Amino acid sequence: MIQALKSLFVQPAKESPEALQQRLNLATAAILVETAQADFEQDSREQQLMQELLCDSLALPREEVQALVQQAQARVEQATSLYEFTRLINDNFDAEAKSSLILAMWRVAYADGNLDKYEEALIRQVADLTYVPHSEYIRCKLLAKSAQKQR
Repeated sequence: MIQALKSLFVQPAKESPEALQQRLNLATAAILVETAQADFEQDSREQQLMQELLCDSLALPREEVQALVQQAQARVEQATSLYEFTRLINDNFDAEAKSSLILAMWRVAYADGNLDKYEEALIRQVADLTYVPHSEYIRCKLLAKSAQKQR
């Protein structure tokens, strides 16, 4: 009991910037994996776009992104809620990075040409949990929709 009380006042070990970046990359990939799986269908267009978005936004080579996506899929299967991912995002992303994530989610959702109600609900939930304003949520949706029409 005393150890439990002491642990409340002990500072945890400082995480290295590299370790933090790896956790952020995993959280970002996990959110996009959740988006791709929200409609209960595996679509190659969603998977391909998700990997392209991660390569571009994280500046990682395709091989590392593929490994990251596999790791994220395993993590998503173990997760009980979005909180573990959105908490990390809230603590470390600024408003612009959060908007970029919401836009990426919309782009993945639209990649198969069909926006499913479960995909939309998930994006709304993540936007709420990361404190993205509704106007920004809608702006990202419209941007992704117009980008999909141009493809």
